[in-house]
Amino acid sequence: MTLRMKPVGKLDDMPRTSLMSGETPLEDMPNLTRHIGTARLLVKRDDLTGLAFGGNKVRQLEYYMGEAMAQDADTILITGAVQSNFVRLAAASARKKGMECHVQLEDRVPKNDPTYKNSGNVLIDKMLGATLYSYPDGEDEAGADAHLGELADGLRKTGKKPYVIHLSPGHAPLGALGYVDAAREVLSQCENEGIELDEVVLASGSGHTHGGMLFGLRALGCPVRVTGICVRRKADDQRMRISNRCREIAELLEMDPVVDEGDIILSDEYLGPGYGRMNEQVLDAMRQAAESEGLITDPVYTAKAMCGFLERAKAAKKEQTLLFIHTGGTPAIFAYERELGTAFGTQG
Repeated sequence: MTLRMKPVGKLDDMPRTSLMSGETPLEDMPNLTRHIGTARLLVKRDDLTGLAFGGNKVRQLEYYMGEAMAQDADTILITGAVQSNFVRLAAASARKKGMECHVQLEDRVPKNDPTYKNSGNVLIDKMLGATLYSYPDGEDEAGADAHLGELADGLRKTGKKPYVIHLSPGHAPLGALGYVDAAREVLSQCENEGIELDEVVLASGSGHTHGGMLFGLRALGCPVRVTGICVRRKADDQRMRISNRCREIAELLEMDPVVDEGDIILSDEYLGPGYGRMNEQVLDAMRQAAESEGLITDPVYTAKAMCGFLERAKAAKKEQTLLFIHTGGTPAIFAYERELGTAFGTQG
């Protein structure tokens, strides 16, 4: 039995619908490897999941949309930051499955730049015909979800059948299942190509991608180190979130816990000055990835994760192999045109 087909609890029995265009590539990064001069560096191209500019949320939405369809829903509701990749892909998923989408944009980043408010993911939300709402407090997850529930109640009164994608703690982490399955995919690709991984590095935000990948690897008996780079909150707070996610995944799949507290490795060294805000390290990481491998990273998630990946690569041994999970987020770079235009501007 191949790793991809190996059962992980009830994973293969969970409602799911197809949104991805197929497996994403596992690629070498030879130029970056030569530049760093230590370990072999690989990238898992989950920016190429296929739907509406792709990204890691497509994997997660296969399970949310699967449950929505099982409930005969006709409308999807979700909340997220103004430049949320999840919101963009939820709207695209809803349209792909013939549903309406109502999205709530939270004011998480202190920016009054009109480009940030209207370009990037927001522009795509509008192109997809999503109904947009605003929520003023970007650090009130429970309140944002509660307001989403009020919107859903209003839609029910008009005869709609809404399905709410909850992202705050206390709800079943269906999205994390997308990365439990992704762990199977990664290990299957490594097995086929004769690759022995030593470490996986990824962005750690909501905890669905980080928790799902870590749980999936451990459930498959793989002890490889998984390093989460904090993109929204400090490591101590994020550690509790990942621990809870892994516990919730085990409950959802009716499995015994497979993740120990020592498995949860986090770095918040590149978080400052905060969620959705850049620093010089982030800009340097974006430049290195682009100029070395033609790899475009975004300032909110993947560039901060790339900062951590490059530092881990510098500390690695020559014989080791490190994998970077590229979770997408590409449209967000256009919302940061002012900062990025200044940083990368050239004169002819």
